[in-house]
Amino acid sequence: MMSVSLTPAADLWNIRRNGITLFHGLTLGAAIKLAREVARDEHLRSGRDTCVEMHGLGEPILLALHASRPQDAMAVAACDSVAA
Repeated sequence: MMSVSLTPAADLWNIRRNGITLFHGLTLGAAIKLAREVARDEHLRSGRDTCVEMHGLGEPILLALHASRPQDAMAVAACDSVAA
């Protein structure tokens, strides 16, 4: 599963994938919207399962999940994060 993550940076947010910063210095709303779009586009382009996580003080929060089959989404308790 491909993970897109939102990570805090001061009062703004970065969007990362596989440890690489794709976008930086975004407001939270803009970061969530753009990260969801990146994950959705990757899923539609490649057919791979994708998710969006928000990292902060504790466990990551799953914001979006794009799975090939509905049962895949049901089986995923949380995204396997590789973007942290």
